[in-house]
Amino acid sequence: MARITLDNLAHSYLPKPTDDDDFALKQLDHVWNDGEAYALLGASGCGKSTLLNIISGLLIPTRGRVLFGDRDVTRADTVQRNIAQVFQFPVVYDTMTVGDNLAFPLRNRGMDPAYVAGRVQKIAAMIGMDQVMNRKARGLTADAKQKISLGRGMVREDVNAILFDEPLTVIDPHMKWELRTQLKALHNEFGHTMIYVTHDQTEALTFADKVVVMHDGRVVQLGTPEELFDAPEHTFVGYFIGSPGMNLLEAEVSGHMARVAGHEVPLAGGYRALDGRVQIGVRPEFVSLSDDDEGLPVTIRRIEDVGRHQILRADFAGQPINAILPEGAPVPADAHRLKFRPERVNVYLDDWRVPPLHSVATPQKEAV
Repeated sequence: MARITLDNLAHSYLPKPTDDDDFALKQLDHVWNDGEAYALLGASGCGKSTLLNIISGLLIPTRGRVLFGDRDVTRADTVQRNIAQVFQFPVVYDTMTVGDNLAFPLRNRGMDPAYVAGRVQKIAAMIGMDQVMNRKARGLTADAKQKISLGRGMVREDVNAILFDEPLTVIDPHMKWELRTQLKALHNEFGHTMIYVTHDQTEALTFADKVVVMHDGRVVQLGTPEELFDAPEHTFVGYFIGSPGMNLLEAEVSGHMARVAGHEVPLAGGYRALDGRVQIGVRPEFVSLSDDDEGLPVTIRRIEDVGRHQILRADFAGQPINAILPEGAPVPADAHRLKFRPERVNVYLDDWRVPPLHSVATPQKEAV
């Protein structure tokens, strides 16, 4: 296992990049701790796979270094890095049995046959293939082959890191949940450093200790699932995490008040004068109907009942606002105002979160 350090790392697919826009992966300086589980989360084309391929040794970065522990592995090949990697589409040996596929990485390293047999049986049970160990891989379905690929990536206990590149794409939804649970259990048991690339926020948030959110070739936030939800450091994080994502409204901010299209929104903290594009962001979970004249005047478009709660869709001054209401909560026919919880309103300048200069006392927040 290894601590992974990305030192002044950047990559361009152009031979002579000249400016920031030429880089598919813009400058990164991060340390990923030994033994933790990370998810690389972002939309397609944001740089996730490029970063993973640099860490694995499949790609040499345009500039910067990759260190495993104190060892510079920037130009070391994949074998020298002692990692396991599971790709988006299954890579298996069709002429081998399921058991032989799982055993191959261990036998290739001359491991004791008794250890190999025990380890393979354990991994096969974990991926739900212990009943087909003697079956050839050739005739298996795509999701069964991907489970073999996952198992082969996890069968070794001595690797520095296990890298997963969208490994559950071809897995059926029910099995996805089971395999994520098993991956988490494996991590807790053996403490491998794991990096899991996905565009699915549910996969990222349920798997990882920390989530690395990427946007336009940059890491815009690295944090726990709770930190990404409570305090998105970039508007993309607020938009991408959550269902629905964070409400974002153009605003003017001064002191403890924001003005949105001429209406005041109270803030829990005080802010300096901000020069640039200013927005406030609040998650739908912290938006509620107002029973008086406070809040923003809205036009309610529809209410969606999704079983666990209701999603209220509204418009304010040409901008959409979503609110999450309790299941069965009544919505009066004359409802026309929404209010925000001040301590849950974030302020953004040119897409980046601005911390308040100071906060005012707020009541104890209830659990969300």
